[in-house]
Amino acid sequence: MVTGSVPRLVIAAPSSGSGKTTVATGLMAAFAARGLAVSPHKVGPDYIDPGYHALATGRVGRNLDAYLCGPELVGPLFAHGARGCDLAVVEGVMGMFDGAAGEGELASTAHVAKLLRAPVVLVVDASSQSRSVAALVHGFASWDPEVRVGGVILNKVASDRHEALLREALDSAGVPVLGVLRRAAQVETPSRHLGLVPVAERGAAAVEAVAAMGAQVAAGCDLDALSALARGAGALSCAAWDAAEALGAAPPGPHRPEGPRPQAPPEGVPPDGLVVAVAGGSAFTFSYAEHAELLTAAGAEVVTFDPLRDEQLPDGTGGLVIGGGFPEVYAAELSANEPLRKAVADLAVSGAPVAAECAGLLYLSRELDGLPMCGVLDATARMSERLTLGYRDAVAVSDSALAVAGTRMRGHEFHRTVVEPGAGAAPAWGVRAPERRVEGFVQQGVHASYLHTHWASRPGVARRFVERCRTS
Repeated sequence: MVTGSVPRLVIAAPSSGSGKTTVATGLMAAFAARGLAVSPHKVGPDYIDPGYHALATGRVGRNLDAYLCGPELVGPLFAHGARGCDLAVVEGVMGMFDGAAGEGELASTAHVAKLLRAPVVLVVDASSQSRSVAALVHGFASWDPEVRVGGVILNKVASDRHEALLREALDSAGVPVLGVLRRAAQVETPSRHLGLVPVAERGAAAVEAVAAMGAQVAAGCDLDALSALARGAGALSCAAWDAAEALGAAPPGPHRPEGPRPQAPPEGVPPDGLVVAVAGGSAFTFSYAEHAELLTAAGAEVVTFDPLRDEQLPDGTGGLVIGGGFPEVYAAELSANEPLRKAVADLAVSGAPVAAECAGLLYLSRELDGLPMCGVLDATARMSERLTLGYRDAVAVSDSALAVAGTRMRGHEFHRTVVEPGAGAAPAWGVRAPERRVEGFVQQGVHASYLHTHWASRPGVARRFVERCRTS
């Protein structure tokens, strides 16, 4: 499929905290309120913002990460998410030109905008400036000639007089003002140690916040001009990413011979009874939609369960995926659910594949902040004052249900917890940067690590996992 027809905008800012999430989510909600099918996207590895995007649009929020997936997959993954949509809104990350440390423009908002041939709308926090805004906007608009800054939205404007001063200054910058937003407490979203509180934890309050964002943006922005700007995006010639096609094209690993690969069941036909259980609910909100799609394409039935409420794993569970989230916030409730903790431990002891990332690693540990967890790993976890954050270049150290030793993958760490020891007798990954170290645990069918990875970059991971589920 060629996807040159999807109008699109990238929402960027000079720095974090400028209001990208408010504007991007508000635009999604405002355009959706007009009856448009809006495709929501987020640059980078962030899991939380896409939850707000999903509330605004009624569609799964998807990430576009040129570091985790490679630049070549940004267009196809965008096209996959934007199938059948009238317009796409892509929220940027950090400052517009901030990307992977030491990698130039890689994975920055500007890089993704160029890969998507999409115009950029710059969100500027104007709360402490007037005429200087013109120099700021001019600098961002002219820094990289390949990035087209098509307009600016001024955020946190104090008054009509302040707005007039800002508009007068920007007349000389040659970048049109497409919106002006005043301070509004009701659109602010609560934060804690890793950023915004996820949608799944806020319930009706999150719905109200997204509605307020949509109303504020609709009132303060020129939606017609923004829509026209989106329609001016350049044509893309890439085919949309497809999970089944990605699996079919993935090379076989050393663990299995060449030959016909298992085919996913036809659409609508149940798989052969194999269930891969995926942790969800308020404690485990971090996941990429493509993971479940790849597992399904590999022939598994993906069933979500909530470790806070469900006392047993789904019937027929042959494999378990526990992604990221906030188990530290819900440690008492997770610990109190003894029947599920035992069910998880029993599944792991049986040798069934278990893939755990970050929050999943904590849940599989012996204890978290002194409270009993699943006890699958002989390790303890605790909260820390230190934030660990950044992209990682890693290589599999041990053969596991996910990869054979020597497989190279890129990942991302984002946590304020510490697991001791940091690695088992058979580590999961050798991390190459920013310092060389081993981390994580591989034992029986368990692969547990702090690294978040994006399986679209290595679709064979999902195929190997499902094959191990069938043979364990």
